[in-house]
Amino acid sequence: MTAQEIRQAYLDYFKNKGHTVIPRALLVPQEDPTTLFTGSGMQPLIPYLLGQEHPNGVRLVDSQTCLRAQDIEEVGDNRHTTFFEMLGNWSLGDYFKQEQIPWVYEFLTQTVGLDPKRIYVSCYSGNPNLGLPKDEESANIWTELLSKQGLDTKQVDLGSVEQGAKLGEQDGRIFFYEDKNWWSRSGGPESMPEGEPGGPDTELFYLYPNVKHNPKYGEHCHVNCDCGRYIELGNCVFMEYQKTKSGFTKLPKQNVDYGGGLERISAAAIDSPDVYSISVMQPIIETLERLSSKTYDSNTTPMRVITDHLRAAVFLAVDGVVPSNKEQGYVMRRLIRRAVRFAFDLGIEQNFIEEVSRTVTDLYVKDFPDMAERRDGVIATLAKEEKLFRQTLRKGLHQMDKLSKAGKLSGEDMFMLYDTFGFPLELSAEEAATRGIALDKDWKKAFDEQMAQQRERSHTASKGTFKGGLAGHEDIHKKYHTATHLLYKALRLNLGDEVVQHGSNITDERLRFDFSYSNKLTPEQLSAIEAEVNEQIKRDLVVTWSEYPTKVAINEMGALGAFGDRYGDKVKVYSMTPKDTDKPYSLEVCGGPHVEHTGLLGEDKKQFKIVKEESSSAGIRRIKAVLK
Repeated sequence: MTAQEIRQAYLDYFKNKGHTVIPRALLVPQEDPTTLFTGSGMQPLIPYLLGQEHPNGVRLVDSQTCLRAQDIEEVGDNRHTTFFEMLGNWSLGDYFKQEQIPWVYEFLTQTVGLDPKRIYVSCYSGNPNLGLPKDEESANIWTELLSKQGLDTKQVDLGSVEQGAKLGEQDGRIFFYEDKNWWSRSGGPESMPEGEPGGPDTELFYLYPNVKHNPKYGEHCHVNCDCGRYIELGNCVFMEYQKTKSGFTKLPKQNVDYGGGLERISAAAIDSPDVYSISVMQPIIETLERLSSKTYDSNTTPMRVITDHLRAAVFLAVDGVVPSNKEQGYVMRRLIRRAVRFAFDLGIEQNFIEEVSRTVTDLYVKDFPDMAERRDGVIATLAKEEKLFRQTLRKGLHQMDKLSKAGKLSGEDMFMLYDTFGFPLELSAEEAATRGIALDKDWKKAFDEQMAQQRERSHTASKGTFKGGLAGHEDIHKKYHTATHLLYKALRLNLGDEVVQHGSNITDERLRFDFSYSNKLTPEQLSAIEAEVNEQIKRDLVVTWSEYPTKVAINEMGALGAFGDRYGDKVKVYSMTPKDTDKPYSLEVCGGPHVEHTGLLGEDKKQFKIVKEESSSAGIRRIKAVLK
């Protein structure tokens, strides 16, 4: 069965058991400010598990898209993903263990066709100190089911993962753990906050006998070992308890919450320990193989990372997230930029996200109507972010190599990579580890100090004596000086890189800007340049500055300077950056002063207006402009 067929079969199976199929919740929780993403199937249903009546009744089933950003470093092996679908069914005070366990077992063995001989389970061993009993009831139900297959149902109490690594499987079929078989959003019963629901759970594992145990995960293998011989397929959570000041009390209604990973079940259905071989992953891999002219077998890690990250980014975009430097947008940006970085390793240096994203959406448009409705916008959002990052990726990697010649990277180095080249902090740390580059002991502290200083600079008015042809340092002069930066960028965007600044002069009435260009500007060109400047005023770009070695600023960062200017060993570099990206719109060597954000140029409904364009000297044009 394909993943798509398994998803539909699961919904149909529980619909036939009296369950109502409910739509997935968004990846961004709507009424839960405690977490950035929907990380489990039960998360959107917490109010109903606590006793609130659900409008669709007491038996529910769905396939919930989930994202766990904390797993991002694990992606690359054969089973971890940040994005996944959780097949879920719930009983809100209706049926309980006697119905749930046999139903899940029947679905996996009869509908999907998994081999019962390879199914192993775990149950809760209890915690007498907290008054929580051992879950003998679930173990007995499993014993009855598995015995019918002629299987030995020996029970082994391992207690903890550490004990499991020391003692091993011991020919067991049913294993008891304390630390792994209690479920709540916050972990084990000791760590649960007051009011949080939770309860014992029983997990299902599938054995891949041809996978050899890796001793780095412990001396012996057991079902909760991370070596990959056993893969967890699902978890039946029995929400029986609520944490109170005095301990644990039974919930008014006993609830069932089952979550089964669609990707892992689909891999088991084709007898593959690699979740990336399934029908909602393999077409993405095939697209990457075609684009890179390389094989998956020889490039598993980068292809897995790209596949996972772009599936996640596509669904985030469908749910309204856009790349940014905050919260969900930051995670989305990090996923996209990691994907681009790994594509670089595959030799894919052209824009590729548009094509891969189209492959991703092809896999889901039939089953997710919101994907079909927003497809074009989703692809455009991701492609735009790739374009922004690719402009600086190669330069950033080159700069990292240069900085690493000192033996290690400092916090200041990491800040430059972040501030200038748009490298998320975690990406720089990962890249350093990949290249064997050490980090200073206190690099994070130094990075934070640099960040704090930049924020302070962006909120503090510039002081002292400045260059730049200013007649004064009043607000209007700062506005016109800021406008020259926007004008310079707009000229280069519309006329090309032959435009180089040859001087400027600012009064309280207007700005004057001289630049190299061979022809008189047409009315259409002047109109386009005006519109570009006013668009950036409307976007309210953030204006900040940092000091850099002159060679780094000009040769590595590509900061623009005025023709003929001479600089010392260090220069100030002013950047004007949109709020939804860390890629500067404008990057110039300049003494200052400027306003803190470009929106101030548009105060009192003022607009940038070119009042004159003329020749200044041979090959040099002059523009005079005002804010009015």
